[in-house]
Amino acid sequence: MQYININGKITPATEAALPVDNGAFRYGYGLFETMRVYRGAIQLADHHWARLFAGMHQLYFEVPVLMTPKWLTEQVLRTVGRNKAEGLCRVRMQVYAGGGGLYSNESRKPYFVIECFSLEEDNMILNENGLTIGIATGISKSPDTLANLKSCNALMYAMAAKQAKAQQWNDALICNTNGHIIESTIANLFWVKDGIIYTPPLADGCIAGVMRRHIMTLTTVTEKCCTDDELQQADEVFLTNAIKRIRWVAAIGDKRYTNTTSTTLFSRL
Repeated sequence: MQYININGKITPATEAALPVDNGAFRYGYGLFETMRVYRGAIQLADHHWARLFAGMHQLYFEVPVLMTPKWLTEQVLRTVGRNKAEGLCRVRMQVYAGGGGLYSNESRKPYFVIECFSLEEDNMILNENGLTIGIATGISKSPDTLANLKSCNALMYAMAAKQAKAQQWNDALICNTNGHIIESTIANLFWVKDGIIYTPPLADGCIAGVMRRHIMTLTTVTEKCCTDDELQQADEVFLTNAIKRIRWVAAIGDKRYTNTTSTTLFSRL
């Protein structure tokens, strides 16, 4: 990454700076979208912008009239072009609150940063080796009205990722305060039993994932609360996000899984 877009101004990454009193730094007050750009186009762009604008509305941001999906798309592609990464890259767009206290007028203004990172070609294929994952302990997520947002407050996910690394897992699953398994540190969760595809309901507190939404338009998916027993009885488990799209899971503990459904779905993306 050579250049970053800060509020519409593209600047060398080595010179980029933000005010230290911004809301994301002080309070985790903000949202982000992680988007995949392929051949000069944002994949699933409509889903990304719908989620972002709904989230800004929910967080009481006063969105400027000119800050439209079309204008933000132009900003993303300008940044990608400046980094010469139009072929295939990952874009992280973070919207953050302005400075001052939580009750200041400035805190309702949305500012943004757009970063661009190259992706390897192996991101275009389904993972050959299935993931090994586990369930994070001592961490639980409240299924409240903010739970579905892709917010800047990610400490829980960071700590679960630390557990995964310590256990030599590829990822860690996270439970809600009711003890239901809802997602991983960076992806939504799906499992398959007797040919039926399941995923946790948004009411259980998982992120409202863009790829999750897309897959649910491609095939029939049943929303169901997930427990460790459900996963132990499953035939397949796979994770989804906008960058990797689908990654199949080979093992959770001693349980082993196949990848027939994930392979079929991946071919349809």
